[in-house]
Amino acid sequence: MSDRAGETRPGETQPGDPRPTRRRVAPFVALAIAVVLGGLLWVLAASKAGVDDEQGLIDSPLLDRPAPTLRGTTAAGTSFDLSRRKGSWVVVNFFNSDCVPCKAEHPELLTFVEQQSRLGALGAELYMVAQQPDTATTVNAFLAERGGDWPVVLDDDGTISVAFGVALVPETFVIDPDGFVRVRWAGQIDALTLANLVQQARTEYGQ
Repeated sequence: MSDRAGETRPGETQPGDPRPTRRRVAPFVALAIAVVLGGLLWVLAASKAGVDDEQGLIDSPLLDRPAPTLRGTTAAGTSFDLSRRKGSWVVVNFFNSDCVPCKAEHPELLTFVEQQSRLGALGAELYMVAQQPDTATTVNAFLAERGGDWPVVLDDDGTISVAFGVALVPETFVIDPDGFVRVRWAGQIDALTLANLVQQARTEYGQ
């Protein structure tokens, strides 16, 4: 028996009825969701690729400018003034003895210092700045356990970190013999990368 005139079955519409059916809407909703998710995945992948490509190098208003004042007392109780190190390539590494990436990075710094020492007068010098709450006691214990005999300046009041714009450690700067900042690296670094950065800066700035 045929349906009565004017009646519709569930899911059907009369001619001219503006209401879309669920059957017709569902594919478009699914397609829209797929497009949005695909876009998000693409953005995340692109963002990750951008971070990897940068390899820790970050911009800074300090680049190609004289390094900020870095003066203070070391964990060994001696005075230190970065301005007196002009004439040498200098690497300044900010760290904290409780920082996990700093601990993982430390063996690489030992390797870097050993490698640079083989270059004699051409080798870069390494100095570290210990952020609060580190003290001479904690820094000396850190070096005694993990090695390293380079000067570590205590940033007791955070003045040095503020001047260099360092909030999170580890962070590393390469400074040329004229006292200009040439490289800023945020995060953990390895010996080979650090040596390459110093060499690239030498080549670029002809020193």
